[in-house]
Amino acid sequence: MEWIRYRVPDADVRLLPGWLAPGQADALFDTLLHEVPWSVHRIRMFGREIDSPRLSCWIGDAGASYRYSGTRFAPHPWPPALETLRQRLVGELGAGFDSVLANRYRDGRDAMGWHSDDEPELGPTPLIASVSLGAPRRFLLRQRREHAVKLALDLPHGSLLLMAGSTQRCWQHALPKTARPCGERINLTFRRVGPP
Repeated sequence: MEWIRYRVPDADVRLLPGWLAPGQADALFDTLLHEVPWSVHRIRMFGREIDSPRLSCWIGDAGASYRYSGTRFAPHPWPPALETLRQRLVGELGAGFDSVLANRYRDGRDAMGWHSDDEPELGPTPLIASVSLGAPRRFLLRQRREHAVKLALDLPHGSLLLMAGSTQRCWQHALPKTARPCGERINLTFRRVGPP
């Protein structure tokens, strides 16, 4: 397995397809479907509260609360399968992740709009480790100052995407809706919201 490194300005974006073996990825996907307490998060957009177009769960160490889109989320405790995954990421990346945002996209109508993971509690140069499970989906990045500068990636089952350095400060990302038939997808974005 070798990292695919994308040459984009003011960003550090890397993809490792097959980070999880197919059998491991299948088992983790099935476990998370049934063990994570999925819910529809209420978020604030354009001055009003709406249901986010996906199922989500904020998971982390005690005290690793997180605020995004005008709402503060207290963490659910780590399920054993995610604690094991976290320990592998910590060992391989040397990063002290204390939380993960789990998102479940039930079909092509579930999506994530343009945003950056740039909340103050993440620090100036956060490392975001994103594990994809289930149906592949198209992931987009665009430069904040010049939206025409874009990068499109297909994130396969069992892949690991890293966004580091100034990526969150200089770029936005999204998972757009698609009219093409597609199955369920779970995305896990590991991060640190507390002090190192």
